Amino acid sequence: MDKTLKSTSRRSFLKCSSLAAVGAATGRPDDASTTAAPAQDDAQKPIDTAQPIDPVSLVSLLQGTNSTPNFSRGNTLPIAARPFGMAHWTLQSNDDSPWMFHPAERRIQGVRCTHQLSPWLSDYGHATFLPFCGEIDPTAAARASSYRLEEAMLAPHSLRLNLARYGIDVELIPTERCALLAATFSKADAGGILFDIPEGEISNIQWDATSRTVFFTSTANAGGTPQGFATFYVLHFSIPWKSVNVKQVGTHTIGLVRFDVDVKSIEVRIATSFISFLQAQRNLDNELKTYPSDALRQQGKDDWNKHLLRIEVQGGSLEQQKTFYSCLYRALLFPRIWHEPDATGALQHRSPYTGAVTQGAMYADHGYWDVYRAWYPLMSILFPERLGEILQAWVNSYKEGGWLPQFPCPGYRACMTGSLIDSVFGDAAAKGIKGFDLATAYEGLKKHATQPGNPDAGYGRRGVEEYLRYNYCPADRVPQSAAETVDAAYGDFCIAQVAKVLGHKADYSMFMKRSENWRHLFDSESRFLRGKNANGTWLEPFHPTTWGDPYVEGSAWQHRWDVPHDFPALMESLGGTTQTITALEQMMTMSPEFDVGTYKREIHEMSEMAAVPFGQYAQSNQPVHHVLYLFAAAGRPDRTRYWTQKVMRELYSTENFPGDEDTGSMAAWFIFSSLGFYPTCPGKPEYVLGVSFFPRAVVELPNGNKLIIERSDSAEESTVIFNGKRLTEATLSHSTILAGGHLRFT
Repeated sequence: MDKTLKSTSRRSFLKCSSLAAVGAATGRPDDASTTAAPAQDDAQKPIDTAQPIDPVSLVSLLQGTNSTPNFSRGNTLPIAARPFGMAHWTLQSNDDSPWMFHPAERRIQGVRCTHQLSPWLSDYGHATFLPFCGEIDPTAAARASSYRLEEAMLAPHSLRLNLARYGIDVELIPTERCALLAATFSKADAGGILFDIPEGEISNIQWDATSRTVFFTSTANAGGTPQGFATFYVLHFSIPWKSVNVKQVGTHTIGLVRFDVDVKSIEVRIATSFISFLQAQRNLDNELKTYPSDALRQQGKDDWNKHLLRIEVQGGSLEQQKTFYSCLYRALLFPRIWHEPDATGALQHRSPYTGAVTQGAMYADHGYWDVYRAWYPLMSILFPERLGEILQAWVNSYKEGGWLPQFPCPGYRACMTGSLIDSVFGDAAAKGIKGFDLATAYEGLKKHATQPGNPDAGYGRRGVEEYLRYNYCPADRVPQSAAETVDAAYGDFCIAQVAKVLGHKADYSMFMKRSENWRHLFDSESRFLRGKNANGTWLEPFHPTTWGDPYVEGSAWQHRWDVPHDFPALMESLGGTTQTITALEQMMTMSPEFDVGTYKREIHEMSEMAAVPFGQYAQSNQPVHHVLYLFAAAGRPDRTRYWTQKVMRELYSTENFPGDEDTGSMAAWFIFSSLGFYPTCPGKPEYVLGVSFFPRAVVELPNGNKLIIERSDSAEESTVIFNGKRLTEATLSHSTILAGGHLRFT
């Protein structure tokens, strides 16, 4: 997700036998290799214990944080929050950049309340808090304190560290919309609490000494917010203060709350709201009350364990278990709740689309281009009730703004290609997900598929007029034309699934016919999807490793497989199953060369692909995430097993992701692949089989059933057995998974 290039790439402004041993080494498709067990590093001790009773303790908040704009290992933050929490809390080491934290910078400028989806889209409504003592220069760099990262205790439910400069032990404990900030002072100097509001004004700050409460708003944002947007903060202090001073420092407004010299501990209860100060106080009363820190910390821990234990993995190494639960934690952070309970407990929200306070659920900060492939299908298995509420939020966005969003952050944002919310609703319809208004969702889907919107404002399909005229997006008229065409064709397939469920037979036929439009861009000579001009001529010159327009964040190689809904037809176009398997294997084993193309410079996705030995398969970006499972769909499940295991072993760890994690998308791939199946085509209620990563996993399904998954590495023949019956098909249906049972890989 390279925001600086998205004005041109549409993220806007801004992925056995000795023969078997040879097969594992070379990756040749003609080698009869069997699946290797996950490799065990000598430093990794196997885990033979029973279930991890406390999986939250296995989560690494630092996974993916060692990133820069030029090379992503996740582009994540160490976030403390509740699952899907409205307010995220992180350590801030750099106020001058959307890359606000890096583990190598051993100083922090404070603990930040952040709503950042990705550094490429920046933050909004944020503020930073720092306990201090003595005299202080309040500017971010000058006030920073060193800390020992190795000694810090960073968990989803608690951030604890020592500010060495000030001699202060600090802990932040989050709830859904609030947090408790506790500071214990060891030096003789008088202590205080600093709060830093970006783009603030002194007039935005008020305080009341009698109630020991400070009120302020943060209006900072990078777009996507309604007129009059603000995050309302209410700070309630546990003891009276000595003074409150406010000063303007550049574009920041900074408050300094000081206490008497004999004060050695302070607690600040911080509440946030997108609606009002009154609502922020209500959130404080609902979530923090007067609970002591121990109780709040335990509540958060229990909440996370309840969510994480939907999947219990057993066996493997400690590192592998930590990687798994760190990924599952990442998958449970976004989209963020944007609704708040009114005085009666009913949900309300300030609409990101109109600015009006409106009844009902709302979520924000999810890029469908990133997450439709795996995140939404994962929620359909683990948390279908939550998924129904999220889907109703997207329906509400259509009702409030008139269009379904392309990339809600928090409201309409122009980012990436297509209208992949089509997939989100198509998959839900095919699987019978409840809890949302499918008929109204269909209105919005059909609208952007048949009427021009305003893609530059974040809604409607780009090039829809040309797509309807030519049955593809012409390269000389529509930017990223090949990507827009295949996204639209797949989107049409998904809309057809909604039409089918609703009984709109004519619409179903029409959208299914349109779903074949990818064929207009398939070049039978090169056997790649290519850009085509309005007069029917191919866009020249063509080289399959050249990145950029007519593609997005990739080349013809990464976009060659963008027909998930019609893979048998794509295989036929490629010359049949044998030629398809050969092409897949070539992609995995050829040189990871690239030409920067229309990007004019090397973007981080290129660097990440070139840094690892996986050919043109760029696991670092989402467009290829289904590709390894196409081996199995083409009749070579052994190659799916080999390559997925290799990717999981070599590209994921407690420290790194292969590339931008993107609100659960990269994590969801790992979770699915660990379980041994993957949704190659959301919109079809089925999953292609691979092989499980752990010797045993138990999925606690929300309907009360259990799916027990086991892997044995001692068999002479690779088989998949479900409830005692050997599976001969490459897929497993959604309904079969929900029914529970025993899935065994040998």
